[in-house]
Amino acid sequence: MSGIALLATSAVLTGTVLSGSAQAAAPARPRIAAQGGYLMNAGTGRTLFAKAADTRRSTGSTTKIMTAEVVLSQKHLDLNHKVTIKKAYSDYVVRHNASLAHLIVGDKVTVRQLLYGMMLPSGCDAAYALADAYGSGRTRSARVKSFIGKMNRTAKSLGLKNTHFDSFDGIGNGHNYSTPRDLTKIARSAMKNSTFRSIVRTKHTRQKVTTRSGGYRYMSWTNTNTLLGTYSGTIGVKTGSGPQAGYCLVFAATRHGRTVIGTVLKSSSLGARASDAKKLMNYGFKK
Repeated sequence: MSGIALLATSAVLTGTVLSGSAQAAAPARPRIAAQGGYLMNAGTGRTLFAKAADTRRSTGSTTKIMTAEVVLSQKHLDLNHKVTIKKAYSDYVVRHNASLAHLIVGDKVTVRQLLYGMMLPSGCDAAYALADAYGSGRTRSARVKSFIGKMNRTAKSLGLKNTHFDSFDGIGNGHNYSTPRDLTKIARSAMKNSTFRSIVRTKHTRQKVTTRSGGYRYMSWTNTNTLLGTYSGTIGVKTGSGPQAGYCLVFAATRHGRTVIGTVLKSSSLGARASDAKKLMNYGFKK
């Protein structure tokens, strides 16, 4: 074989190897149990994965991301302001058999602590306290309605067209819905706040709160997001579940200076939603 022929053959073989390597490097699109899913590059906003990303679904307690977003966007917010826990908050969680932060009636709990109590153990009592504190009106009902209005106006300001809230915690009245894409956008916006970031990446916290009598007690809260500590680089965000919502998770992680953020809605189990999120993040980090 001539030298020219050898070079030509070598070039063909090299091209074949390079082509095969490129194909091997392309990650396979993951299959997830969730009925809806979305993943984006948090830095650029580029879509990395979408499955029924714009289909409206019940969101469970992932709703509380927007609750936190509204609270943290208040002008002149004092995170150390103390809110007195009312019986109505505990009655509410009992009536709905809802997740709770075990707040004690009469205790004075700071806004920062209420945010931890809402985002880590997913306390609906803490969410109620925040809605009552940061809504406007003479009655508790009016203040909660006002607060939910703020949630919807914030969604509109973010350009979300498939999101509507009728509750502060995800226990909706038939009109509480969002989509994987919209929830991811809400979380991306919330993660710009340093207080929010600090809270949602916390696995466990022990907080000293003031009692009715002026003494103090300690409240301990553990994050329901099992990705913290089990998936390298996880920085949040929030779990959710419910009869209509199924198992939901809004998640985010950073590796090698790159952050991905996403959502899975109506997965089939606690384990499946975590597995779904890991599959999507693994895929995103390879894209």
